[in-house]
Amino acid sequence: MATILLLTDAPQASAEVLPALGLLAHQVRVMPADPAALLTAPSTDLLLVDGRRDLPAVRSFCRMLNATGAGAPVILVLSETGAVALQNDWGITDFVLDTIGPAELDARIRLVTTILEPAAGAINEQKIGELVIDTKGFTAKLRGESLDLTFKEFELLRFLTQHPGRVFTRSQLLQEVWGYDYFGGTRTVDVHVRRLRAKLGPEYESLIGTVRNVGYRCDLPAAHDELQPIN
Repeated sequence: MATILLLTDAPQASAEVLPALGLLAHQVRVMPADPAALLTAPSTDLLLVDGRRDLPAVRSFCRMLNATGAGAPVILVLSETGAVALQNDWGITDFVLDTIGPAELDARIRLVTTILEPAAGAINEQKIGELVIDTKGFTAKLRGESLDLTFKEFELLRFLTQHPGRVFTRSQLLQEVWGYDYFGGTRTVDVHVRRLRAKLGPEYESLIGTVRNVGYRCDLPAAHDELQPIN
């Protein structure tokens, strides 16, 4: 039996959002789909997000959960008409239609809440000299000391170092790091690059290289022309 947190503003809660859920033995708690409410949310095995209305808002909410670390798998509940808008960049674990039957729903819950051992060879950290980037813990350390990076600074560093030598325009970086629903200008990328370089310090600031009139790329130091994965 799983402990499930249903995030919805529907007045009838699970009976309205996902009728099949009421036929299963899982422990369900209902909370509003509000980021502030999640600060006091109890630990849970699974997050169910009501996505039947206002798809742009739901997409942003799911991306926020993914970006901040939901701490549990996320299953999005959609209507059949809403499913056509779903993209693989929403940051969810799985989705179900609100008309799903109890047997299929129970199977999906069981699959996403089963804890698996990391696959052999899975890379959780990358090392460039004395700089260690923990892609699972969303932290970066230089000589053992944590760098005080914002989430977007970390994501920018992680993304560039995962594609060494490849040049990305500012628009591409906005799409990859900030997401398609970000409406700020490309100046945002320049500001974050400047701050990131300052935090990397004189020895590693050149890791983020500028390609004039194009954008940015990861320039690995000559002594570290290949990333060193740490499993």
